[in-house]
Amino acid sequence: MFVQLIKFVFTLVGAVGGYQSAVEIGLPGLNLNKNIAIIIYMILGAAIGYVIGGVVGRRLARFLNWIEDSLQNIPISELAIGIGGLVAGLVIAYLIALPFALINIPVLRLFLTGLTYAVFAWLGVRLGLGRRGEVKEMLNLDPAATTIGAAGRGANDKLLDTNIIIDGRIIDVIRAGFLEGRIVVPRFVLHELQAVADSEDSLKRGRGRRGLDILRSLQTDLNFTVQINETDYPAVFGVDAKLVRLARETGSTVVTNDYNLNKVAQLEGVKVLNLNDLANAIKAVVLPGEEMVVKIAREGKEPGQGVGYLEDGTMVVVEDGLAHIGQSVELKVTSVLQTPAGRMVFTKIKAAEHI
Repeated sequence: MFVQLIKFVFTLVGAVGGYQSAVEIGLPGLNLNKNIAIIIYMILGAAIGYVIGGVVGRRLARFLNWIEDSLQNIPISELAIGIGGLVAGLVIAYLIALPFALINIPVLRLFLTGLTYAVFAWLGVRLGLGRRGEVKEMLNLDPAATTIGAAGRGANDKLLDTNIIIDGRIIDVIRAGFLEGRIVVPRFVLHELQAVADSEDSLKRGRGRRGLDILRSLQTDLNFTVQINETDYPAVFGVDAKLVRLARETGSTVVTNDYNLNKVAQLEGVKVLNLNDLANAIKAVVLPGEEMVVKIAREGKEPGQGVGYLEDGTMVVVEDGLAHIGQSVELKVTSVLQTPAGRMVFTKIKAAEHI
């Protein structure tokens, strides 16, 4: 419908232009009645307008659809801030451009005026969106982004990072009731997750889509409200750094399984819940001297060693177990080592008989 309207407008303009041309210049070299010349020019003008209108209409329709799709993905609060910045920039440009009216050179006056409006309109939008976090906080447009003391509502908020979303175990933890308070996902984490889902690498693309499915499951399967926080820090490089700053300002807790993020957050004084620490904490306790039966799965790092695993994933290092790979062997625990990556159990074969 839109394209047809554009075609009609261009056809009408072409016909009017043809009429004006016929009145002004007629058909040179042809001895035709003036009315006939007008009709010919109007038909030619209308035909040219129809063709150009079709091309312009289709391109304009695609452009408007692109703008509409882009605006659909922009939160209404950010759109309002961007428009406010644009208006402020135009007002400042108007005041600055007032003295240009004294310039006697029309071309220079027009150039300087247009350049001033363009620059300050761009700066207004850019600065408005760049400081949108502070603007929202000042106008209370985004309660989740408001700086809250440790004793306030933000103290119970749980900020999810990209890795913990992709990991997927967060669903089971929430279902079991081990997390209280609101689940908050910052917009910049969503952007990183979407970038991973759009990656050309098939493995990364699959991980990103899994993360998006996890978030959808939180809202549908568990009927759990996931709060999207719109705060951003354009001057801060890296999603992890932005996450730590947001957690520090809101008094929230970061939920992650990233070892490096865990350490950085602790250095910044931010509370962190590391899912790997929880997984290690609930593993069965094994003490030296206990006996167990484990299937040796592969060769160890040291000569003659074999490696097996308990049901909870704990690595079991078997002394002189290389010759028993693929067999279930009765073992005796000699020592237990707790590492940042998890617990390691060191054993030796109890007897030569295989189970």
